[in-house]
Amino acid sequence: MALEEIRAERVAKLERLAAAGMEAYPAKTLRTHTIDAFLAAHADLEQQGTSLTLSGRVMSIREHGGSIFVDIFDGTKTQGYVQKDKLGEAAYDLFVSVVDTGDVVEFNGTAFTTKRGMASLDVASWRMLTKSLLPLPDEWFGIKDEDERFRKRYLDILLTKELADRIKRRSIFWNTFRSFLLDRDFVEVETPVLETTTGGADARPFITHHNALDMDVYLRISAGELWQKRLMVAGLPRTFEIGRIFRNEGMSAEHAQDYTQIEFYQAFSEYEEGMQMITELYRTVADKVYGTRAFKIKDFEVNLDADWQRYDFCALVQKEFGIDPLATDVEAVRAAVRNAKIPYDEKGFNLERGVDILWKQIRKSLSGPGFLINVPVYLETLAKKSGTDPRVVERFQVILAGSEMGKGFSELNDPIDQARRFAHQQALREAGDDEAQMNDAEYVEALEYGMPPTFGFGVSERLFSFLEGVSIREAQIFPLLRPREK
Repeated sequence: MALEEIRAERVAKLERLAAAGMEAYPAKTLRTHTIDAFLAAHADLEQQGTSLTLSGRVMSIREHGGSIFVDIFDGTKTQGYVQKDKLGEAAYDLFVSVVDTGDVVEFNGTAFTTKRGMASLDVASWRMLTKSLLPLPDEWFGIKDEDERFRKRYLDILLTKELADRIKRRSIFWNTFRSFLLDRDFVEVETPVLETTTGGADARPFITHHNALDMDVYLRISAGELWQKRLMVAGLPRTFEIGRIFRNEGMSAEHAQDYTQIEFYQAFSEYEEGMQMITELYRTVADKVYGTRAFKIKDFEVNLDADWQRYDFCALVQKEFGIDPLATDVEAVRAAVRNAKIPYDEKGFNLERGVDILWKQIRKSLSGPGFLINVPVYLETLAKKSGTDPRVVERFQVILAGSEMGKGFSELNDPIDQARRFAHQQALREAGDDEAQMNDAEYVEALEYGMPPTFGFGVSERLFSFLEGVSIREAQIFPLLRPREK
């Protein structure tokens, strides 16, 4: 039967419900137990013969002579047993004539156990809570087309327990970060999503127009990095934010354009102390969300319980490509990229982009867990220079399964050095690098009032997708899609 015919048939059932004096969409349910609570107390409820009411979506209907078995679901599934003798002929016939899979129905009855030992509800009466007008996909086969799965994510979640469980793990994931920091006296803050100057990352922003102020603004590309560091100036020693950020860049299994990220900042701390903290944090997340520290991620076996390695950025690039990132130029880097047959965009190509391209080629083979250190100053606008080698910064990146899974550093708090690096980034932008950072003079002014030594760190939901073993789009609840063609 065509979908339009099914819908028309179900719309006609609304009239049958109305004629029988039953609402199709009542506001209130008389539910006394969730199905989970019903199953947990089933033996006692059956022994007591207590009358109770369950509500849930009808997932399947199986007729058997003068009776019907109905699977109902409210996040947990159980079975209802509907008999003509118990309901009465009128109520039973109405049930048969109007109830379809997908409907949300309320059942009153008593607990009982079937001959096959299944905990069930012996139904004494029923009531419609929501009449569905479109049929559910087959519960066993689900939705196979990926675009359709993402477009009708609500059905995909309803029919796929693993996906529903992933959403619950996602909540535990972020709340573990939150609890970890709150337990250490961090303050959760909210910083602007609309900015006149983007900061905190090298990324291409989304631009929108602010009608009331009649000016263009940017959607933020970090979770308030430059704002949170202003709070360090303000005397709040520990802050964090979990929020949505937006980058107008390419899509891949690891990259989305809008996603959740956490960033936190701790005054009177630095990146060596930060590495110890992040090791503990990642292990805590693994324990709380998955109950294990060992993961199979892509082709890598990653154990967060192992000793975390340290990868030297400059040593790795020199070993692989014969180039010292601290003593090279853009032409030598361009030649190395070409010789390695690595695709790149000539537009906006510069020393920074070229060295980063070479590094990313190396990164693919590193399993981790580990920290990438000794990154050249010219690759990091916001990190403090190393006290032992001023050509590199006190920055680390978490390396897991060939990818970067978080970044932290001793924050640059020298306003003169910060202004100089912003000016360099602005020159790169003017030369065509639209991912270079913008010059934020007001942030530099804040630094001139004095920011204490500070450690900062950020990681996105890419970490969650990696631990789940799925693409970032699959790990998101509602990934962005093109509108359906009319």
